[in-house]
Order: sequence, then C-alpha cells, then structure tokens
Amino acid sequence: MALTEVYDFFKRMEDEKIILSFKGELSPELLTSILHVLEKKIHEFNFVPLKRKRIFNVLVECFQNLYHHIDSVKLGDNPDDVEKSALIIVKYIGEKFIVRTGNYIYNVDIPELERKLKNVNELNTEELKSLYQAQLKNEERSIKGTAGLGFIDIARKSKGKLDYEFLELDSESSFFCLNVTIE
Repeated sequence: MALTEVYDFFKRMEDEKIILSFKGELSPELLTSILHVLEKKIHEFNFVPLKRKRIFNVLVECFQNLYHHIDSVKLGDNPDDVEKSALIIVKYIGEKFIVRTGNYIYNVDIPELERKLKNVNELNTEELKSLYQAQLKNEERSIKGTAGLGFIDIARKSKGKLDYEFLELDSESSFFCLNVTIE
C-alpha cells in the first residue's frame, strides 16, 4: 500500500462515518476493550440513556455471536492456511448506528442459520418477546454453549429487521455478513 493510500483509506472512513473498524481474530479481552471504546464513543453522542442501552446491547450481542460462532476455514491449497478472523464495522449516520459484522462459516451450517434469521425477521415486536421468553425457559444449549437468544435480542433491541448475506467462498465455506441498524 502506498503511503498516499493511507490517507485515502482514512478519508473514506471519515466520509462513511465509520467510528470503528476491526479485522482479525477475536479474544474475550479484545472484545471487552472494543466494547469499552464504543461505550465511551456512544456517550459522546448524547443519546437518551435508553437508546444508549439499546445500542450497547446490540453491540454486545453482535460481538458475542462473532466470538461464539466463527468457524476456522481452510483457504487455498496450503493446509496451514487456516483463517479464523472476523470483521467489525460500526458507523454513525444521522441518528442511526449501523453495526456490520462478518465471519467465516461452514456451508453445512447455513440452512439452519438462515432459518433462524428468517424466523426472527418474520416476527413482530410481541412475537419476538414471546420467542425470547420461550428460549429463556428452554434450558437447552447449543454445542457452542449458547441459548439461541442472540438474533432474537438483536432484533428486539434494534427494533428492525436483520439484513444478512452469505458469500460462498468455496464448496465448504462462506462468509456471513450481518447488518444491523439501530434508530
């Protein structure tokens, strides 16, 4: 990258109102640090406390989903080329916070994930609340130790539909993109 490209990248981030961008492997300590930085940033915008709480809750759920559900995928022909990184972009445009995440996922897991996302997107506020309560009462945990509340809670707190896409990389893996807007 030429040094002038650094400024071009900086300018693009400014123009697109990106307040945080991260690409890499996630750890609990790193997520805590990122959330701490974003919490301070959210306070700078002088939102009412309820909106700050909603924004922070969505951030936590999105990041927890990344941490718990990211898959290690083999890229290329070299067996040592394993990738387990995620992408986080947080933008603030007008009165909207936009959280975008991306992570690798195995293609065999896509149908179940897409079923959950479609189900959440089809529900209204009351139905989401009922589903959330039902999941809380259900003491089953996934293989990864989660209760399946993440997308439900994100939809409830963002008060909007979850925009998502699966970008197929090869016959075994894809890149899962999630876009959440909090108004």
